[in-house]
Amino acid sequence: MKNLVILGGGYGGMKILNELLPNHLPEDVTITLIDRVPYHCLKTEYYALAAGTISDKDIRVSFPEHSRLAVKYGEVTSIDTKDRKVILKDAEPVAFDDLIIGLGCEDNYHDVPGAEQFTYSIQSIEKSRRTYSVLNNLGPGSVVAIVGAGLSGVELASELSESREDLNIKLFDRGNHILSAFPERLSKYVENWFVRNNVEIINNSNITKVEENKLYNHDQPIDCDVIVWTAGIQASKIVRAMDGEKDRSGRMVISPLHHLPNDEHIFILGDCASLPHAPSAQLAEGQAEQIAEVLKRRWKGEAPPASFPQIKLKGILGSLGKKHGFGMMAERPITGRVARLLKSGILWMYKFHKG
Repeated sequence: MKNLVILGGGYGGMKILNELLPNHLPEDVTITLIDRVPYHCLKTEYYALAAGTISDKDIRVSFPEHSRLAVKYGEVTSIDTKDRKVILKDAEPVAFDDLIIGLGCEDNYHDVPGAEQFTYSIQSIEKSRRTYSVLNNLGPGSVVAIVGAGLSGVELASELSESREDLNIKLFDRGNHILSAFPERLSKYVENWFVRNNVEIINNSNITKVEENKLYNHDQPIDCDVIVWTAGIQASKIVRAMDGEKDRSGRMVISPLHHLPNDEHIFILGDCASLPHAPSAQLAEGQAEQIAEVLKRRWKGEAPPASFPQIKLKGILGSLGKKHGFGMMAERPITGRVARLLKSGILWMYKFHKG
């Protein structure tokens, strides 16, 4: 029997499983999925879990079941590419014939002293739970600093402002406008929403140091009760430790067929792969479809595709609390209730289809 090992049950890992099961897995192939938790987590909704507006259960989806799918719970500590083994903490190594690495990303603290030690995160479900606990145990009038005003920071700030109107929320951003990856029109729409909802935006910030309950913006101290870091990501430390060419965020450079340039049996998926688009659930799922096609052809003894078309992204949507939103669909900006309804509908369809 050949063993396909998938590291990480995120959006890409789940898409691989749904592409191969139940009808496209040869009789001589088994799949081992390795994850730290016993369910797929909707990472795009971690901001709402941290803000306390949804429950933990709302963002879980069960892994599929199949007689030749084994789900193993554990923490990956390293990958032995020579002997074809995944090394786990406090467990026996898992041998593989083909390996798909979809271990996701981690916060990038940009070498800011104290940032990793004294800030909270929403990059994993475990960290989001801890952030929820500390945010929702704050007393009235407490100061919450959110460092980073990309999509995650904006969604967390807006959701928290609705969940806890008594809090003093400060959103720190390096640029002239928040959401620098979006058109200026969208940035201004979101900024105006924050003004109406009493979230303070601090533009052109430069966080130089973090201490317990204190951050330094341009070396000027600001007292805070909680600091949440949403100012950038990097590939999993497991991938950053692997041999091979990487980009500046530690993501592996891969072939057009999504495997390592020197090893066609090790695929890199999602936030761990260096791709022309910013990491997203859509991108991971598009990659997963193509990886599944390579595997299906290989198992049939057929040649792999000469190339794949560029993965097309439908757009990106963000929420501003429960009633408003913003985004880009077909390269057109949308705002207001329509954007929020679209995001809610897409989330419902995803859970319904995968569940």
